[in-house]
Amino acid sequence: MEQRHLGRTGLRVSRIGLGTLTWGRDTDEHDAADLLKTFWEAGGTLVDTADVYGDGESEYLLGKLMDGLVPRRDLVISTKAGSVPDPDRRVDGSRGHLLGALDASLARLGTDHVDVWHIHAYDPVTPLDETLQALDVAVGSGRARYAGVSNFCGWQLAKAATWQLAAPARTRLASTQMEYSLLQRGVEREVLPAAVDLGIGMLPSSPLGRGVLTGKYRGGSAPADSRGASAHLAPFVAPYLDDTAGRIVDAVTTAADGLAVTALQVALAWVRDRPGVAAPIVGARNAQQLTAALSVEALSLPDEICRALDDVSAPVHRYPDHDWSTL
Repeated sequence: MEQRHLGRTGLRVSRIGLGTLTWGRDTDEHDAADLLKTFWEAGGTLVDTADVYGDGESEYLLGKLMDGLVPRRDLVISTKAGSVPDPDRRVDGSRGHLLGALDASLARLGTDHVDVWHIHAYDPVTPLDETLQALDVAVGSGRARYAGVSNFCGWQLAKAATWQLAAPARTRLASTQMEYSLLQRGVEREVLPAAVDLGIGMLPSSPLGRGVLTGKYRGGSAPADSRGASAHLAPFVAPYLDDTAGRIVDAVTTAADGLAVTALQVALAWVRDRPGVAAPIVGARNAQQLTAALSVEALSLPDEICRALDDVSAPVHRYPDHDWSTL
């Protein structure tokens, strides 16, 4: 698998990443082992998790598999901290919480460092410089090699990145993880332009539109084994089952038919090759699904197909997102 630099850093990652959101909850140890081995054998390196995935079980399971199945040195482990299961405070970006969460993540993963550590979300009640100081401490102590953020909007990302660049002793941001697909192009308004300008690599989550872009939900029914049929994941899929999404899925399917490939391959290739993207994170349910996703390595979409997909999925960009003189 082709490797790409993560932002303006020396770290190289596979241009498709493996997501572990469901590990330890919907994905058991056997399936997780198959997924990790399939990914590794295909040349994949970037594995993404978070301390809240499966209430820590995702990290624990990944650590257990690294112990014997796949060598730790062959993987680029990315994890996140800051999200908390508290209805009154969903994000805790305090230095104390973040560093404590990192230590707990390292214990579950069974490693002395993670390769990339992300702040999971912006905390509006903690001073941003305090949150960012946790990144400096983590990298300075060797517990993390690189640092990034997740779910920061445009001004939050720009402020955080600029603060980190303002003094030589601070750790520059390597990456930002955001939802990005043909069904969710909101990051193109401000987040992606800021990331490109600042040399921050984009790691798209849900690059297949929460599974909808594969075409599995066409016709209005959810396959029994799909996330759309799952009691706790159906609300996650539901926002992308409207008529607008349906038109985009139809266009993806038409393009796939014309290229003699699958809708999954078309949708994934589109986001993988967008400017500023380092590696989409794919959360496959089993090794068969992952193999289908990894087959996109051999596909590059023709320019005319990209333009057609851009047009049918184009988000509304108005003032001040675009140059005011063109409006």
